[in-house]
Amino acid sequence: MADGSASASPSSTSPHQNHRDAIKSSVHNSASSRRKEHAIAVGKERREALMRAKRVCRAPLSGSDETVMEEGDMVIDEEKANLEARTSQAVEELKSALSTQGKGSQKKKIEVLRALRRLLSQSEVPPVEAAIKAGAIPLLVQYLSFGSSDEQLLEAAWCLTNIAAGEPEETKSLLPALPLLIAHLGEKSSTLVAEQCAWAIGNVAGEGAELRSKLLAQGALWPLTRLMLSNKGSTTRTAAWALSNLIKGPDPKAANELISIDGVLNAIIRNLEKADEELATEVAWVVVYLSALSEKATSLIVRSSVPQLLIGRLLSSENLQLLIPVLRSLGNLVAGDGYMVDSVLIVGNSVTDQALSSLIKCLKSDNRVLKKEASWAMSNIAAGSFEHKKLIFASEAMPLLMHLLMTAQFDIRREAAYTLGNLCVVPAGNAGPPNIIVDHLVAIVNGGALPGFINLVRSVDIESARLGLQFLELVMRGYPNGQGPKLVEREDGIEAMERFQFHENELMRNMANGLVDKYFGEDYGLD
Repeated sequence: MADGSASASPSSTSPHQNHRDAIKSSVHNSASSRRKEHAIAVGKERREALMRAKRVCRAPLSGSDETVMEEGDMVIDEEKANLEARTSQAVEELKSALSTQGKGSQKKKIEVLRALRRLLSQSEVPPVEAAIKAGAIPLLVQYLSFGSSDEQLLEAAWCLTNIAAGEPEETKSLLPALPLLIAHLGEKSSTLVAEQCAWAIGNVAGEGAELRSKLLAQGALWPLTRLMLSNKGSTTRTAAWALSNLIKGPDPKAANELISIDGVLNAIIRNLEKADEELATEVAWVVVYLSALSEKATSLIVRSSVPQLLIGRLLSSENLQLLIPVLRSLGNLVAGDGYMVDSVLIVGNSVTDQALSSLIKCLKSDNRVLKKEASWAMSNIAAGSFEHKKLIFASEAMPLLMHLLMTAQFDIRREAAYTLGNLCVVPAGNAGPPNIIVDHLVAIVNGGALPGFINLVRSVDIESARLGLQFLELVMRGYPNGQGPKLVEREDGIEAMERFQFHENELMRNMANGLVDKYFGEDYGLD
């Protein structure tokens, strides 16, 4: 996590001053700064756990005359060498068909394109490398030329779609095809051709920032947006998916441009409100990247009906592929704009109760990503007003968070710790340390959370270790009757802090040594 919370260098202030700065921001400002990291990192989760950033097109698009592939049509056991030989032969026939003239030439072109496309879509491991080595890309670019029939364009774009779903270097081989793929997104193209080209472009955009930059420079954003605004079923869904790949950064320029296009916010609202779960999922991913990368988008979104619609989807759906982007979007909005907590999630409003219920639902989930995302969103709400802290503290979330702190995977434990730490403090409104909510702190410590925070201090992850130290400072400073240091000592907290005695990180070294000197100095235990 990029913290950036300590405004002064370690040499210019005492370790306790640095610690106070970090405490105050660790529960709000630095949580806000994490949204970009979360958005970029989710690309990996999305590929591995939920949906591929690049997708092979195996079945014809809705509305196509092509026969739907039967399950038994998948080529599974064919020898790799034989499959590659058939692919090379198909590319040779593709080349020959380009030079044919007269009656039957169009039919021949469609047949050879279809033969290659079937090899690239009906093989368990599509022979992409063989197709590229045989020279398929420049031939397919010629088949995309203006004036070609829709059927020819569709088959050529389908071949390119599945080549783009290959390995990184294979995806990059589509560079010569990008101008025509983007051109065929235009209004003069048939819906099927435009959708297939959008799919190919989505695969290219899913490969990485370099290719996204090339697509954006060639003008892909606007025609893809037009397709998403078309409200045409699967075309809208494919365009939304491609757009989410195109804008996902790390450069925020595309996200800023997208939210500025007239009708985009209304389309997001319409699809979150009324669309089926497949389309709502793709639109929610668009919201994820808009809210992660664009402050302008975040500001517009939190002041619309989108937050309420996201909460409604989160509460009512059991579809994991939808829940992940919806929850991530909510977390981004809460972290990214104070208006969300201060003016939307007002304590006492039904939408706030629904939001809390939906997050608790996710904390109970068996899915790791849901638990982590819900803890992150909860930590940002807990960084709000005293009323927000009381609401969470009195809810079913508390025992769930305590359990996660002690038993969950490391990344979830850290997010749960942020939430629990937030519940114990309110800003002092000056340069001093935050005020401690004593009854919350006592309940959390007495509930068994202290060992979990001390384990964070022992972590090799500096952010987590700093969070653990911050909580120990709260305990030693704020636990009633001066019992805090004894509680920390009883759980081997001194030993955990002393590991930083000669640590290379100056801030951590000063924080830990300052706490040991202050609370376990010469006078410790004399009373």
